Amino acid sequence: MRLDLIAIVVDDYDRAIEFFTDALGFDLVEDSPSRTNDGRPKRWVVVRPPGAETGILLARADGDRQSAVVGEQVAGRVGFFLRVDDFDEAHQRMKSAGVDFVTAPRTEPYGQVAVFVDIAGNRWDLLGPPLGRAVQ
Repeated sequence: MRLDLIAIVVDDYDRAIEFFTDALGFDLVEDSPSRTNDGRPKRWVVVRPPGAETGILLARADGDRQSAVVGEQVAGRVGFFLRVDDFDEAHQRMKSAGVDFVTAPRTEPYGQVAVFVDIAGNRWDLLGPPLGRAVQ
């Protein structure tokens, strides 16, 4: 058993793909035509970090109810966690790509961390290993 996908509701497929692939360095795994449950066209768009098993389904908001949760899927909390081997390199690369960090990097017992906001407005932790230790 494994967690295969999580969904993030976004306003626009192409802008979300660009953010996740260009700014975060994820791979575009799939971008296929699909249909909603009532037969309207949509896309099945999956991105994931290189080498990761779990991916993100980028789901374009469909209707007012879904549009209302874009960027608020976890009620303003950090709800997504991106772990990297080289925190400083990833942080600098993402900042250079225009990623909006809402906190400065800090050190916690579990590692280095800085909070950033994705294209939809969701808050993420960028996580690195504790200073002086490699990722296990």
